[in-house]
Amino acid sequence: MLSRVVTGLAAALVLGALLLPDRVEHLRPATFARVPLEAIVGAALLLVVRPAAVRRAAAALAGVVLGLVTLLNVLDMGFRSVLVRPFDPVLDWVLLDDAESFLADSLGRAGATAVVVAAGVLAVAVVALTGLAAVRLSGVVVRHGAAVAPAVLVTGTVWVLCAALGVQVPAGAVASSGAAGVIGGRVQQVRAGIADREAFAEEAAVDAFRDTPADRLLTGLRGKDVLFVFIESYGRSALEDPGMAAGTGAVLADGARRLGAAGYSSRSAFLTSPTTGGGSWLAHSTFASGLWIDNQRRYRDLTSGDRLTLTGAFRRTGAWRTVGIMPGVTRAWPEGRFYGLDHVHDSRHLGYRGPKFSWTPVPDQFSLAAFERLEHGRAGRGPLMAEIILTSSHNPWAPLPTVLDWDRLGDGSVYERVKREGKDPAEVWRDPEQVRTEYRRAIGYSLTSLFQYVERYGDDDTVVVFLGDHQPVPTVTGGRLGRDVPVTVVARDPEVLQRISGWGWQPGLRPGPGAPVWPMDAFRDRFLTAYGPR
Repeated sequence: MLSRVVTGLAAALVLGALLLPDRVEHLRPATFARVPLEAIVGAALLLVVRPAAVRRAAAALAGVVLGLVTLLNVLDMGFRSVLVRPFDPVLDWVLLDDAESFLADSLGRAGATAVVVAAGVLAVAVVALTGLAAVRLSGVVVRHGAAVAPAVLVTGTVWVLCAALGVQVPAGAVASSGAAGVIGGRVQQVRAGIADREAFAEEAAVDAFRDTPADRLLTGLRGKDVLFVFIESYGRSALEDPGMAAGTGAVLADGARRLGAAGYSSRSAFLTSPTTGGGSWLAHSTFASGLWIDNQRRYRDLTSGDRLTLTGAFRRTGAWRTVGIMPGVTRAWPEGRFYGLDHVHDSRHLGYRGPKFSWTPVPDQFSLAAFERLEHGRAGRGPLMAEIILTSSHNPWAPLPTVLDWDRLGDGSVYERVKREGKDPAEVWRDPEQVRTEYRRAIGYSLTSLFQYVERYGDDDTVVVFLGDHQPVPTVTGGRLGRDVPVTVVARDPEVLQRISGWGWQPGLRPGPGAPVWPMDAFRDRFLTAYGPR
């Protein structure tokens, strides 16, 4: 009896692994009511392979491969749920570190460690158990070969008929070959990666501004303080999703009123990001380089080269001090040299002694205040170009900081009370509507911090370009509204906006649904052209 139970469990494990989908939304009973081609072929081969030792070794190898395919399908489910794309087994391992950081922010360090250890044990167990299950089933097939052979013939005939007739269940075709498709897809993925690397090398070799002399770069912004501000996860959904548009619109309207009263004007549009749900550095590098950086290999190839970045163009002129405010960076960041930054102020050097807000080491308002203290407010300084990353709108969006009196920020200790009164991320993420609400509030906080900073510390020479890096995760977007992010140019000097009048961007801080949409890699060249010599 026990032997039959174990055999039944082995069969269920193998069939379940063969039919496991790569999308969470396909996890339904009908998915497992299909006929896997791999099981039919595998049983047929076991009937003819000799000797027994070779048969067992082949079964074990097939089971281990099936276990690895199962793990890839599980990773695909996670990546599709967050980044809206499958897992890349060559390039994406680095992102698992970000996943662990997210768990630590949501569950605490101990909880995250427990989840990581459990996931590792489970992964090893899946591979080992599928291998053992395949070996056990191989023995059953051989011992009952007289019954298995006609069953294989009948099942194979059914598979062929279903495939020919296109018989479907809600989860897909009854005639399944999903596991084989996963393996074939990964092979194709590797081939495409090799081809993409060659294509990228050709794209990167073309640069209209590579040899532009320093005195011909950015002549229309000389003497200005130019701030490029990225707002984490600030996407089109924040402006157009019916559940969030009113709240975000009110923040933008208030910002427009305050900045307008201070003499500022603005123009807005959309950029299409190369990523969604995460991977901010891909958007940052696309924006700066004028190249489409949508995977980790392109990012590594780019940052190991000498491409002129938008920020690097400012440095080449010698007319600006170039700095980075990077509150999300917690260790050495050698890419700062590639971006052409004279100095990078990361989370360790902003003077912050307050609590961490989930993923965010430093609240946005404090980051902006630190920029004022360390760079912008220094007496006798020359023009500045700053790249500022605002990270408080990074998921999990709980607990959130609040805007405080700028004169009372101190060393950030004042935020201890704010964090204690904030929401628990584990509770927020139990309810998708709460997640959406907290996301909207986080975007509102980041925008308000920026608007207040410009109102308080800006002057006639201030130019701000602020934009999102990517759309938030599908829990917020529902898979709607694509990959577009808002982008806005703010200035008090009318000549700054006159230079981009030909872009057709809309007046104000909030681009409407019909605003122009550019690919993000188009911005560098258009910006350098607009602010170059007439």
